[in-house]
Amino acid sequence: MKSAKPTLEKISKNFGSSFTVRQFSQTRTSDEKFWHFHPEIELVYLPEGSGKRHIGNHLSYFTNGDLVLIGSNLPHSGFSDRLSGIKAETVIQVLPDFLGADFLNTPEMKSIQQLFDRARLGISFQGELKDLMGKEIIDLIDQDPFERLINLLSILHQLAISTDYQLLNVEHMVLEVDVQDNQRVNDIYRFVSEHFTRPIALEEIAKEVNLTVPSFSRYFKKLTGKTFTQFVNEYRIVHATKLLAEQPMSISEVSLESGFNNFSHFTKQFKAYTGKSPSQYRNELKQMVGASTGSD
Repeated sequence: MKSAKPTLEKISKNFGSSFTVRQFSQTRTSDEKFWHFHPEIELVYLPEGSGKRHIGNHLSYFTNGDLVLIGSNLPHSGFSDRLSGIKAETVIQVLPDFLGADFLNTPEMKSIQQLFDRARLGISFQGELKDLMGKEIIDLIDQDPFERLINLLSILHQLAISTDYQLLNVEHMVLEVDVQDNQRVNDIYRFVSEHFTRPIALEEIAKEVNLTVPSFSRYFKKLTGKTFTQFVNEYRIVHATKLLAEQPMSISEVSLESGFNNFSHFTKQFKAYTGKSPSQYRNELKQMVGASTGSD
């Protein structure tokens, strides 16, 4: 397998600004960094579309856009995915001390400091807040530097005081990697993404990253808080939720396409991970989509 490129992402600020705001008008290509981290805190808004979230130790599938805040040095992969309907993506990246080392310690910034602390776990914002803040995030693109800064602080404050959010990682399970680990982690995750539809033996993945099976098992469990088998099953289930949402396939076909050769094992794993059976998940998703579009 081709080795992954270094994945510590270096980010340049907008000219004349203390932070970065970028907008992508189409789905980003798969040759971008698959699994990366950076010291900047990242706020990502997707107004529409669906895809897979992989933030820290969290794997899930989102529909109807997304608004997430990713903490400093919290590893994550891109949100875009082929045929996902994602046509635009706005990304804000700020260093924790982007306004000076002591600025967050002022009383007026306490709520934003707490927001940045929570962002270490990854945060998904939901409900009306997502679209309300999303519009303000998009508006930042055409503003002058001073106006953009003031409005960014307003956005962060509104996110900080909202209760309409979900933390994406349990604190002790947040995946934190340093530079020397990142090459190996990238190789493991890329291998899983390319081969999850077939059985992956521990011997095979251990050999891929030049470790013995016992050493690999200890390494992966220490790094992620779960076994490799648990991770692969979760990856498969997330892929299954995507297929259930996007493809007119039978549930047995979804099971096979997601790497589960045993249908009963698939339904058991799916319910353990999502709390619902595959058919319940699909039916509830159809009801949600129907309600959001006003259809019967």
